[in-house]
Amino acid sequence: MSNDIETGIVDGVMTIRLNRAHKKNAITSDMYGQMAKALEHSRTHADVRACLLLGSPGIFTAGNDIADFLAVAMTGQRGSMAVFDFLKEIIKSEKPIVAGVDGAAIGVGTTMLMHCDYVVASDRSTFRTPFVDLGLVPEAGSSLIGPRIMGHHRAFELLALGEEFTAEDAKSAGFVNRIYSSGAVEEAAMTVARKLAAKPPEALLLSRNLVRGDREDILIRMEEEAEIFLGRLKSDEAKKAFMAFMNRGK
Repeated sequence: MSNDIETGIVDGVMTIRLNRAHKKNAITSDMYGQMAKALEHSRTHADVRACLLLGSPGIFTAGNDIADFLAVAMTGQRGSMAVFDFLKEIIKSEKPIVAGVDGAAIGVGTTMLMHCDYVVASDRSTFRTPFVDLGLVPEAGSSLIGPRIMGHHRAFELLALGEEFTAEDAKSAGFVNRIYSSGAVEEAAMTVARKLAAKPPEALLLSRNLVRGDREDILIRMEEEAEIFLGRLKSDEAKKAFMAFMNRGK
């Protein structure tokens, strides 16, 4: 097991930190697997009352590691399904999830935030989902929940046009709650997570379920997206986009 994901539990808060800053926190299959296990633990253990997702100073995540995508594209093999394990866990989570974002949140780095309950971002954070540019389609149920959160036009701008959102754009769109300076993001996010962890857990769970509603349709959409996504990974458009990305700067 790598050290690219750091986890710990303090004051009822499980922190899950992306710790691969030298690769812009690009998420590998192994990292997805570790995050999935951490969220599964939070769901099944009473010692965890809330979860906190963090990246590194200046970078939340560059999204999925393109090398993993390229491997699927070139071999035609499905590869690890750990990404879908992680996405299912974040959608099914029975504990509130807070995220602290400082810097770029690309691809799944943005779509995972749509399933969080509270998101704090720094004023230098940016959000972008270049799925179409890579010959792919949206994932994580974002094609369903995105328009619910921000309306069709803004969701299309983010998920299909692939435009970059600033922190203010994201707050206006409805998937960021508060904006702070970069040095204050983690403390602010932890403060919220601790407040949630200190609340009566049964009342919080019932209230959260009422606010979130049934998640089954989101899980179904995620499965539909995944089938299309896996097919697109093997497409000529995707192969060309991945090779161009890998060759940048060479």
